[in-house]
Amino acid sequence: MNIKINRDVLLKPLSNVSGIVEKRHALPILSNLLLEGQDNNSLKFTATDLEVQITLNAKTEVPTDFSITIAARKLFDITRSLPEGSTIDLQVEESKVVLKAGKSKFNLQTLPAKDYPVMKLSEEEKKLIRVPQNQLKAILKQVDFSMAQQDIRYYLNGLLFEVDGKKLNIVGTDGHRLSFTSLELKEPQEKFQTIIPRKTILELIKLLDETAEEVEIQLTKNQAYFSFQEINLISKVIDGKFPDYHRVIPVGHENKFDIDRTQLLLSMQRASILSNEKYRGIRMVIEKSQLKLISNNSEQEQAEEELDITYDGPSIDIGFNVTYLIDVLTNIQAEKLSFAFNDSSSSCLITIPKNDDYKYVVMPMRI
Repeated sequence: MNIKINRDVLLKPLSNVSGIVEKRHALPILSNLLLEGQDNNSLKFTATDLEVQITLNAKTEVPTDFSITIAARKLFDITRSLPEGSTIDLQVEESKVVLKAGKSKFNLQTLPAKDYPVMKLSEEEKKLIRVPQNQLKAILKQVDFSMAQQDIRYYLNGLLFEVDGKKLNIVGTDGHRLSFTSLELKEPQEKFQTIIPRKTILELIKLLDETAEEVEIQLTKNQAYFSFQEINLISKVIDGKFPDYHRVIPVGHENKFDIDRTQLLLSMQRASILSNEKYRGIRMVIEKSQLKLISNNSEQEQAEEELDITYDGPSIDIGFNVTYLIDVLTNIQAEKLSFAFNDSSSSCLITIPKNDDYKYVVMPMRI
């Protein structure tokens, strides 16, 4: 059976699904894609690592129904290396696929489709919500950098999705800093919480478009399901209790100032050049109408930046991991940010002026 498909039409779904395919896996078939021909003239691509699964369709003429599995990375690399706009001829046989394009020819081995471990959508009671793609992508990018990476506290290696009334709250923390963001829902819902793994979040950010088309989200005790355009993503969730983020977000920090985000980011980046490579510490010295950023390293080198601010509170000399501050300044696309402090030993609260839907808390460090 032969399938002719444009190289660019094939490349997009391959690039979208191949990201979750593990290069080395105990089950060889998990290095493959499940490729299915359907009678509605489309190719269906499925990839899974048993924790998350992505399925999507590519429109092309398929002469008959079929299903095979094929090495994901090899098929992606071959397709990517072919000239743009070229036509690919896929010859599907029992145990192999012959791929031809121009004068190039590749013989690829397959594994039986019946052995592919497809994840099924749970039949449990679901929380169903719909949000625009561009808004979901934007708020995920506001918090994803705060997730832990391979922390022994496994419940931190993902984001909390909390449905509460007409709000979708998303929270990430690694124990040193916390990001909170919120999105208005059309319909009120009963309160529900689940933790979606880091890998799923990162894949979701890559797949979401900057359009107002809606994402359908179904949340259960064991799964999260996202459906948009031709893409369906199913993920297991993390079984654990997320920290009570309400207790982490400070209330009543009275020493505040607003500052231009880009100006502060550039100053932070310059000052960080001479920070200690291991501890990445930076001092923020806040005085009347002035903010100083000071960093030192083990070679007795020092950087100092001065910024004018509108501030008339007590002097505060406080240290932070500069990476945590650069992260928030890079990922929050607002002209100005508000910084609020209590004293030199308390956390810092960063918010967007006139916006109650975003909060970033960072703990101080001794320098």
